[in-house]
Amino acid sequence: MIQTSKIMGNRIKQYLNSGKRFDGRDLETFRDLEVEYGVSNHAEGSVRVKLGKTEVIVGVKMDVGTPYPDSKNKGNLMTTMELLPLSSPRIELGPPKFDSIEIGRVIDRCIRESGFIDFEKLCIKEGEKVWNLYVDIYSINDDGNLLDAAGIGAVLALKNAKMPKYDEVEEKVIYDESSGKSLALSKDTPMSITVYRVGEQLIIDPTKEEEDLFDSKLTLGGKKGVISSMQKGNEKSLSIEEFNKCLDLAEKAKEDLLKRIEKLK
Repeated sequence: MIQTSKIMGNRIKQYLNSGKRFDGRDLETFRDLEVEYGVSNHAEGSVRVKLGKTEVIVGVKMDVGTPYPDSKNKGNLMTTMELLPLSSPRIELGPPKFDSIEIGRVIDRCIRESGFIDFEKLCIKEGEKVWNLYVDIYSINDDGNLLDAAGIGAVLALKNAKMPKYDEVEEKVIYDESSGKSLALSKDTPMSITVYRVGEQLIIDPTKEEEDLFDSKLTLGGKKGVISSMQKGNEKSLSIEEFNKCLDLAEKAKEDLLKRIEKLK
């Protein structure tokens, strides 16, 4: 497997210990963010997100199905991540690997547990018909931190989505005719922020070379000032002091990211 060389890794850690990064950022700042909406003509909502050189495309599709037995008056959400070989020479064709499954589940949990979607508004007929929401994420270029780039894209694609028209007489979805309705979403936008430990330092938004060196990470999802989901990555533990610093770094980074997104509208 392709990995950052030991010599390069040692240099990166030396830079980080002095509070510097090769691209000129400090340890707590995201790379430049670019967002392009409406990149798919066949999705109810779609967005392309570029975080530095890392790039993902996210599409939202909807159809009508039956609710789960324990939530008869609520719609359903399914979030998937597909790591495409075109995005990195490290990715091979085949069934989903751990990384793609992890990203999909972490982002799904962030969206679901934050209360971002009003699932009851996705109910057409209780116990019989509800809207299914599919959030499909595709990697286009992997230069580190696909997890946060995918999380940004998923949330923005949902905000951009318009529901298709549903013919209640024919009981079918008319995909080529929009209802003009947006999804029932909360005003506060949730974000998924991952803090990585590289050597002795905690950093935000690593490049691929930095990501190769991490030994522990913590993903925190939720709205401003609120943590509603959490995922620990890798087997190395974090001290209480490091954990508390992760909380502070994630909240600061979340505020910065939300401000950037507002300016991009």
